[in-house]
Amino acid sequence: MIELTPIQRRFLRAEAHHLNPTVMIGNNGLTEAVIRELARSLDAHELVKVRVLGDDRDAREALMQQICSDLDCAPVQHIGKLLVVYRPGNEPKIELPDGKIKPAKPVPAKVENPTKKKAAKPIVTGRPGGNTKRRISSKR
Repeated sequence: MIELTPIQRRFLRAEAHHLNPTVMIGNNGLTEAVIRELARSLDAHELVKVRVLGDDRDAREALMQQICSDLDCAPVQHIGKLLVVYRPGNEPKIELPDGKIKPAKPVPAKVENPTKKKAAKPIVTGRPGGNTKRRISSKR
């Protein structure tokens, strides 16, 4: 089984959030056909979401351990009836963080355009509590 750091696990959970389950484990349990399909999905995608139709939480935990030991993959998440597993391929599609926390995208510095004119501020005229009119004046 592959071991993941907590930072890598958190990163993979975020990557798997938008995925739909590609493999479903039904009443027959973990059959050879299901194992082959899981292996094929892991080769193609590296990160796979699996739906288990049983209601027993302990059985789902046992399925997760059996999947990870049989296919040499890492358990990422078990939430409800969904299992998320990860196995890197020959050419990795998902680059895991190395354990250091970095911002995802650098924030660009705000640069003002000197040729762009600023919008005029509205001037409110009239009495307080009465009818107020807004007019935009270019004079200051």
